[in-house]
Amino acid sequence: MELMSGPYFIRGSVSLPEAELMWRFSRSSGPGGQHVNTSDSQVELRFDLARTEALPEVWKARALTRLASRLVDGVVSVRASEHRSQWRNRETAAVRLAALLAEATAPPPKPRRATRVPRGINERRLREKKARGETKRGRTGRDW
Repeated sequence: MELMSGPYFIRGSVSLPEAELMWRFSRSSGPGGQHVNTSDSQVELRFDLARTEALPEVWKARALTRLASRLVDGVVSVRASEHRSQWRNRETAAVRLAALLAEATAPPPKPRRATRVPRGINERRLREKKARGETKRGRTGRDW
């Protein structure tokens, strides 16, 4: 078995735990010629999000709610089959899973504070509208 070029960092110092990753390989439908019929190059990477101890509790709760539609019994899975070699597909799947978890565990954006448009800007806009209207009104030629 080839060594992975990990660790795959999710965010900060938190990375995907190699021991908790479940790999499955199958035949890929894609490029590869005659060789593709005999090699299991498609990779399915599964990660038990509900039972993992690698993520902080806050992140885990956040990820479980955000990825709820993708989870099957608390397990998130990622597929990769675009490359001809199994090793490159493994790399792609691991990077994809790390990116997915990074996005799912990101803190929510700060709420927007409502601000008013300054009076000066609003008045200038109205003046410019008025001037534009006057310009257009001056174009109608009645005295041919």
